[in-house]
Amino acid sequence: MTGADLSLGLLAVAALALIAVVVRRPSAAATLGGRIAAFAALFVLPGLVLLGGAVRHYEQAKTTTFCLSCHRMEPWRESLHIDDPRFLPAAHYQNRRVPVDRACYTCHTNYTMFGGVDDKLRGVRHVWHNVWGTVSDPVELYEPFENGACLACHQGGRSYEEQAAHVPYLADLREGTRSCVMCHNQVHEVAQLDRFPHWNPEAAR
Repeated sequence: MTGADLSLGLLAVAALALIAVVVRRPSAAATLGGRIAAFAALFVLPGLVLLGGAVRHYEQAKTTTFCLSCHRMEPWRESLHIDDPRFLPAAHYQNRRVPVDRACYTCHTNYTMFGGVDDKLRGVRHVWHNVWGTVSDPVELYEPFENGACLACHQGGRSYEEQAAHVPYLADLREGTRSCVMCHNQVHEVAQLDRFPHWNPEAAR
């Protein structure tokens, strides 16, 4: 349990204790101090708990563990362990080019709740479909993958900007008129994972 979890727990206990006092002894709210305590118990402390819980969940939702916790996402988890350097997500994940604990979020920052209003609504829809078992098949992105996710890390990097294959197209890549995945087109490939060897990090140790 983290310090944030403990703090939220203590706030929740304090709110429940104050609510119990007000319910069992309504006369306690007759004084100014009692009314302040009742207001804190009924509104302030629960509000802080809800806000803290939302922030905690928001941060947790950025983790790789959270993204891959749905059974339907198992093929995407497997794709991170493909032993083939052409596989873009696998190469980034295995070589620590993205933070391992936030691998999905790093490349899909503008997805679901982390994007605009439309993305947040899609995130709610994802939860709904997962709860009721109505996930679409196949799972696909709503719109083409944007270069901005790649450039957030690679732009300005010497190995990227001096790469002979990149130099003629740098302006197009920055403007989005040419897509990174036109060349780097081995992405998750979840429909054909059984055709490729798998990397086992435990066996490599």
